[in-house]
Amino acid sequence: MQRRNLLSEPLGASRPGRGDRALDLATSVAPERRRALNRRPIAPGGGFVLYWMTAFRRLEWNAALEVAVDAAVELGRPLVILEGLRADYPWASWRFHRFVMDGMVEHAARLEGSPVTYFPYVEPAPGDGKGLLSALAEDACLVVADDWPAFFHPRMLSAASRLPVRVEAVDSCGLLPTRVASQAYPSAYAFRRFLQRVLLEWLTGMPAPTPLERAPTIRAELPPRVMERWPATAQGQLRDRIPGLRLVDAVGPTGLRGGATAARELLGRFLARRLSRYAEERSIPDENVVSGLSPYLHFGHISPHEVFAVLAETEGWAPDRLGSKATGKREGWWGMSRPAEAFLDQLVTWRELGFNAAVHLPDFDKYASLPAWARTTLEEHSADRRPHRYTQDQLDAGETHDRLWNAAQRQLREEGTVQNYLRMLWGKKILEWTASGEEAAQVMVTLNNRYALDGRDPNSYSGIFWCLGRYDRPWGPERPIFGKIRYMSSANTARKFRVAGYIDRHGDDLGQPALPT
Repeated sequence: MQRRNLLSEPLGASRPGRGDRALDLATSVAPERRRALNRRPIAPGGGFVLYWMTAFRRLEWNAALEVAVDAAVELGRPLVILEGLRADYPWASWRFHRFVMDGMVEHAARLEGSPVTYFPYVEPAPGDGKGLLSALAEDACLVVADDWPAFFHPRMLSAASRLPVRVEAVDSCGLLPTRVASQAYPSAYAFRRFLQRVLLEWLTGMPAPTPLERAPTIRAELPPRVMERWPATAQGQLRDRIPGLRLVDAVGPTGLRGGATAARELLGRFLARRLSRYAEERSIPDENVVSGLSPYLHFGHISPHEVFAVLAETEGWAPDRLGSKATGKREGWWGMSRPAEAFLDQLVTWRELGFNAAVHLPDFDKYASLPAWARTTLEEHSADRRPHRYTQDQLDAGETHDRLWNAAQRQLREEGTVQNYLRMLWGKKILEWTASGEEAAQVMVTLNNRYALDGRDPNSYSGIFWCLGRYDRPWGPERPIFGKIRYMSSANTARKFRVAGYIDRHGDDLGQPALPT
C-alpha cells in the first residue's frame, strides 16, 4: 500500500494498551481514529461495503475511506461511496450547495467507469432522501461513516447507530485524533504544549494518499428498489441547479469554486507566492497573504494531512527537526522556517483546538460554554449604555456608522469569508453594539453560519467565542460593555494597519468620511 511515511515505522502501527480495535478487520488506520457506533455484527454475506461520505468529501488522504477500502478488500466485496447532500440542514443555501456540488462533480468524473460505485444524491426537496441510508445498509456488510464532531453530524451519527449492520465512525479531522486528548484545553498555549508532547507519535505516518488504488475490482449491483426510489443525481444536474431544488435560505454562491482540484491549486499558489510573507503580513487587511484554505478544510475537500505533507516537502523537513521539549511556544518546535511555523500554528494548533472543544466541551457552540470569568464580566456590564445599537438586520446588511466594519461584513456577504484580523474586530464590535454577550454570540453565530463558507466549523466557533473570552484571559483596565474582555476598535485597527484599500474594495455606499474613534 502506498504511504507517505514521515518516520520509519509503518503507518498506524498497533499501539498496545491504547484501546480496543473498533473492528475485527485488518486495517492500518489507528484504533484511536475509529469507534463502533453499535454492537451489530459485520455481515460478511452482504453485497458491498458502504462508505457514507458526509464530512471528508475527498478521495485522497482520507482515513475513513481507507478503512472502507481495507474492509472491502478483506471481505472480498465491492465498495460503494454514498455522498449525499440534504436540502434542510440549518442555513442551507445555494452558496454551500454549489461549493459541495463542485466536489461531487469531480468525484463523479473520477469514478466513472471504475470498479468503485459512486452514488451522489442531492436531495431535491427536504425529506426526499429519508430512508436512503437505511435502505442501502440493508444490503451492506458494513457502513463506514465520517466522524465529525460539530453541526448536525453528531445527530446523524446517533441516528446511524440504529442501522441494521455494524457502523464504524472514523476520525480524519486533523493530525491528532480528536479523542486522544482527555479534556478541553483552556488556551492555545496549554493545547500547544500537549500537542508538542504527543504529536510525534501521530506523525509516524499519514493516511494513504490514494486509498482507492487498493479498492476491489468487482463492481456493486445496487438494489433496484433503492435506485427506483432514490435515483442518483446525474453529473449534468450536479454541474447546474437541481430542478425544483428548495433550500432554507436564499444566499447565493460566491465566485469560489469548490473541490479538491481548486483546493490543491490554491495550496500551490500560497506556498509559492505568499508563504514567505505569511508571518509578517497575514494580519494586514490590504494584503492577501493568507492561504484561503479554510472553506476547503471545512467541507473536507482537502485534508490537513495533505497540506502538512506538501508543506513539509516544500520545506525539506524531516521529523528529526522537531524540538525535544514541549515548551508551548509558537515558534521553534517544528524546525521549519518562521513563516511555515506561523502557518502551522493556525493549521494545527488553532484549528485542532476547535475540534478539541467540540469533542470535550459541552455546548461548545453556545454562550454558556464560555469560561466563568468571561460570562461574569459580560453579565456585570450588560446594563452599560451602548453608544450604538443595531438590529441583526442592520448588521446583516452592513449598515452601521463604522465603514471598516461594514466593509468586513460586506466581504462576508459577497465572498463568504472575512480577512483574518478583521474577523476578530467584526466580532468585538458586534459585542459592543448588541444588548448582551449572549445576544452578541447569537448574532455572530447566525451571520457567520449564514454567509461564511467555513462557518458551522469547530474552528469557526473558536473564532467567534474568542471574541467573548474563550482561550483568552481577563484584561485591564476594565471597560464599559467589555468589562475584562479584550478590547478592539476600528480606529486602533486603522492606526495599526493599512485599511483604505480594503474599505475601497468592500466598503459601503453610506458616504461616511472617516472611521469612528
